[in-house]
Amino acid sequence: MIRSVYGQRIALASALVAATMALSGCSLLGNIVAGSGGGTSTDTAEGTDTDVFTIGVGDCLNDGSAEGEVSTVKTVPCGEPHDSEAYASIIMDDESFPGVQAVQDRAEVECTAEFSAFVGLDYQSSAYNFSYYYPTESSWGQGDREILCLIVDPAGKTTGSLQGIAG
Repeated sequence: MIRSVYGQRIALASALVAATMALSGCSLLGNIVAGSGGGTSTDTAEGTDTDVFTIGVGDCLNDGSAEGEVSTVKTVPCGEPHDSEAYASIIMDDESFPGVQAVQDRAEVECTAEFSAFVGLDYQSSAYNFSYYYPTESSWGQGDREILCLIVDPAGKTTGSLQGIAG
């Protein structure tokens, strides 16, 4: 999967694009990799290492430093400070990998549409950004078809869910 910031909030996007170049598996346009999901987890002050393919809507992540393709990402309870929150899952039904640009284009359109329903305010009017994890060509070959949309506060970490925040 890859994560990307959409729209006119480019400062964060630049950091995420640089991050994208380093991960392997899922990518985050900025960062997640197809992982081997060995079933072990490591807890730290930043959260629990979680297989990227097990992250779902409603999960909160400490992934602000993630770059490129990744196999794991730090997850935390949403009541703790976190960098992002997964708010929508889009499953692509293409049989063959459509290419990175096509995946990113679809992510930007669908994450924008889902953003309004989640936040309670359209993306362009909101103070929040979004990014996403998306399949790489390699993870696609392993059956990965999910784009996972994430809400991000450009001011920093948040505590609690941003669902219905209308901000």
